[in-house]
Amino acid sequence: MRIPKIYLETTIFNFYFADDAPDKKQDTLKLFDEIETGKYKPYTSDYVFVELRRATEPKQSQMLALIERYGVTLLEPSFEADRLAQIYVDEGIIPRRHFVDAAHIATATIHDLDFVVSYNFQHIVKRKTVMMTESVNLREGYKRIGIFSPTEVIENEE
Repeated sequence: MRIPKIYLETTIFNFYFADDAPDKKQDTLKLFDEIETGKYKPYTSDYVFVELRRATEPKQSQMLALIERYGVTLLEPSFEADRLAQIYVDEGIIPRRHFVDAAHIATATIHDLDFVVSYNFQHIVKRKTVMMTESVNLREGYKRIGIFSPTEVIENEE
């Protein structure tokens, strides 16, 4: 069976340490446990790396350490991803001032990942974004990409 390739957006690294959001933290820790057991192949991008570097210490170092600890592959920015992200912005899917959110989805798309995992409910994990990026991706010759929160991705043990 093929291991799904997932893109970890910036919020995932943040909620790993979010004691003020215990449910989200618990689901994030479970997601990383599933990554560690080989259920998913994790990826992120230089966009995430740049965002994580803006955090204050010691949280910055803790979040960056997750990339190495869990073997997260870092994807480099590309013209192709920027072009696709610009289409998302131009078509009103994601606001121009949140271009990086569009770039997360575009980067995962052009690298043929299976889905984006995020807690960004304002611009990424949103019905409009899912439907409209799917339409753009198909029109531009890419496959549909799933966009989910960790809660939707992890195994429930009920």
